[in-house]
Amino acid sequence: MNLIHQIGFDHSFSFVYSARPGTPASGLPDETPESVKKQRLAILQERIIQQTAQISRRMVGSTQRVLVNGFSPRDPGQLSGRTENNRVVNFRAANPTELIGYFVDVEITEAFPNSLRGELASPERY
Repeated sequence: MNLIHQIGFDHSFSFVYSARPGTPASGLPDETPESVKKQRLAILQERIIQQTAQISRRMVGSTQRVLVNGFSPRDPGQLSGRTENNRVVNFRAANPTELIGYFVDVEITEAFPNSLRGELASPERY
């Protein structure tokens, strides 16, 4: 947990441990109760969610380079893309189809649990 905090992990594919056949660990005794495993996983995932939210909030007010990959699934009037640290950003643009597949600068205006909202900072594409 200290390492996760120190490094600032903000995303994780984490699961309860289960033995994988053919691995050295599969033959070791597993004395940790399932309830403890689930509790530890919940603590880990909650910490990562908190760090994700904190990082996203700190991005508000910044300008991020975003790779535009298409339209927002929730609002087809907005474009969607990803920042260099893999955050989803939704924003509006005058000529949206011309920006898909390009990098653009987006000023981040709001942070949500699973995405950011922004405004196109420059109509220039890279």
